[in-house]
Amino acid sequence: MIDFVYSNAEREMATFGFDAVTRSHCRMCHGGCGTLVYTKNGKVAKIAGDPECPIAHGTLCSKGLASAELAYHPDRLTHPVKRIGPKGSGKWQQISWDEALDLIAEKMLGYKERFGAESVVFGYGTGRENEAAIYRMANLFGTPNGLTAGHLCYGPRISTGIITCGSNPVVDYENDPQCVMVWGNNLVIANSDEYKGESLSNCLDKGAKLIVVDPRLTRLAARADIWLQLRPGTDAALALGMLGVIIDEELYDKEFVAEFVHGWEPFVARVRGYPLDRVAAITGLAGDDIAAAARLFATAKPAGIQWGVAIEQQINCADNNRLLMALMGITGNIDKPGGQVLFRTPRIRNVGKFGAHDMLSQEQEAKRLGGERFRLAGNFGIINPKCVWDAIVSEQPYPVKMLFFISSNPIMTRANAAAVVEALNRVEFMAVADFFITPTAELADVVLPAATWLEMDYIGDFWKRHGYILPRRKVVQIGECRSDHDMLNDLAHRIGQGEFWWDDFEQGLDYILEPMGITWQQFKQMHYVRGEVEYEKHKQRGFSTPTRKFELYSTRLEKWGYDPLPSYREPTESPISTPELFKDYPYILVTGARSPGFFHTENFQVGALRETQPDPLLEIHPETAAKHGIADGQWVVIESPRGKVRQRAKLFGGILPGVVGAQHAWWYPEMKESGHGWAESNINVLTEDAYESCDPAMGANSVRTLLCKIYRDPDQRSPGEREKTR
Repeated sequence: MIDFVYSNAEREMATFGFDAVTRSHCRMCHGGCGTLVYTKNGKVAKIAGDPECPIAHGTLCSKGLASAELAYHPDRLTHPVKRIGPKGSGKWQQISWDEALDLIAEKMLGYKERFGAESVVFGYGTGRENEAAIYRMANLFGTPNGLTAGHLCYGPRISTGIITCGSNPVVDYENDPQCVMVWGNNLVIANSDEYKGESLSNCLDKGAKLIVVDPRLTRLAARADIWLQLRPGTDAALALGMLGVIIDEELYDKEFVAEFVHGWEPFVARVRGYPLDRVAAITGLAGDDIAAAARLFATAKPAGIQWGVAIEQQINCADNNRLLMALMGITGNIDKPGGQVLFRTPRIRNVGKFGAHDMLSQEQEAKRLGGERFRLAGNFGIINPKCVWDAIVSEQPYPVKMLFFISSNPIMTRANAAAVVEALNRVEFMAVADFFITPTAELADVVLPAATWLEMDYIGDFWKRHGYILPRRKVVQIGECRSDHDMLNDLAHRIGQGEFWWDDFEQGLDYILEPMGITWQQFKQMHYVRGEVEYEKHKQRGFSTPTRKFELYSTRLEKWGYDPLPSYREPTESPISTPELFKDYPYILVTGARSPGFFHTENFQVGALRETQPDPLLEIHPETAAKHGIADGQWVVIESPRGKVRQRAKLFGGILPGVVGAQHAWWYPEMKESGHGWAESNINVLTEDAYESCDPAMGANSVRTLLCKIYRDPDQRSPGEREKTR
């Protein structure tokens, strides 16, 4: 516990009788928001934003404010359990940590001996800052199979950034961009990575111009100077069209292109294949609007692009990212103050070094599932989930016998949920670490109680590219919950990795910080550390690519057998590519709309958050709703060739009549007799995971754009009401 001398904090403590206040930072989504955690009688009594946090400056969202309610929830898993009876029976027996870890170790070693280390697959969800420790264990164990969200979330930004310019370009909001183009991102309510909505809002308040590319009328789109409401899935075509305008009108930075760009001539030739009239026909936008947006972005100096997972969860995933980077690069906004900066992390052992990627043998690395097909992903240790499900079911190219999921709920978050459920039912052994018994945990053999951010010491944000690290300080201990890092450190000693781990994971934190010459205890007394900020580093050293230049023509993609130039692919399921299917499924379904209170599959148990939105919502244009006799608030069936689910209608004029927008990851913790209602409203029951529909280099599933039909459900009871009559 650390007492900080803040006048406001002292007043709070005196007024409400708090015992102490601890400075930490939240991890209810992607993290970074500084907090002041007040305790009384050994329990968290209040959480507030830390006004001195360099990332969020005292702002805190509803999720952060509700952290204590999640941590102390009566359904919280607070001790290890093992399943009694068949999978999905809902019957659990409490066991000790020793018994749980001994069992997991026994299974890991047994499968390794009989089927090879590759038969054990580790999995984790969207970054809980445990990825470095998970990869360390997997690599030292000898399995190349880490099942992450990295094939369609953030991983594509990192991997394409590295092959294009050496890192992930981050908007430098501190130095006042004059224009921000927000592309497929709703930062003011979403859970973005390096960014927080407060920085963008302040930038706009200072007068920055705003361009928004989004098929939905978001809060930001309503505020935009130019809103481009494109046909979903056509982002790459739009970017190519904008690049064409910038090139034709010579609005690009000629000096940057001449000195620092690789592949300019073939890139220009590729762009010429997408004239404005063609792009307008593909995207459904007016050519004049596309040109106006291109001119505004190219002439406002400096400018940045704020983008997110919406463009990554498409068949054009890698090229979408590369094209946006091309827009940043040729306009001269790379590594400029107020532009798109390649920030440096502090001098620490980063995720790659800590994750022991160099200790996985080439022989084992060659066994990575899907590695030969999705080489961009495989080069960064990322695999496509279907490769795992197929290996479980078919035992090809080899059998997968064990899954170990940490902070992951793939039944709800991965494409084609029915295929996920089949695989999880068939795998021989599965362990899960989580806060609650989720739909995925229901099928596990052992479930371990994970710690929330309030219950751990850790070096926060050290996986990000904004250059900051912040100490997350443990505030309370709840039950027998343990951090993922502590749990894995303990397990490592049981599977023969003890020499590469530590007696206590605090020594692991020391190891991360060692290059800076400090220990965890010293870092714990600091506010934060930021890496050295330097702009236009390429003028002295070039870019960290094979050519030392900004690669519009990717030499690495060429080496791996892919098209080195970005292009546009029509989604494999659309009015254009599948016109016969479109007759039966006449609406484009976009998925993944965020709700402020939820983080993917998390927080549906938290009353303060669930009350703000009790049910999942399907956005439907009023004209479309009237056509089907659907009234606002009614339960609607959404059906694709893969299945059907139900969500409540939300009549919304900010979406095109031919498009409907569903929310993702919905389950019902209260429905304990039917797998927590995993199939009731889970939009991934409808999504496709066929290899042919994935990005060819990254393996990203095209879960954001597919075809569906909708109709009013004759049964207007809620899922909970229906369960009572089953």
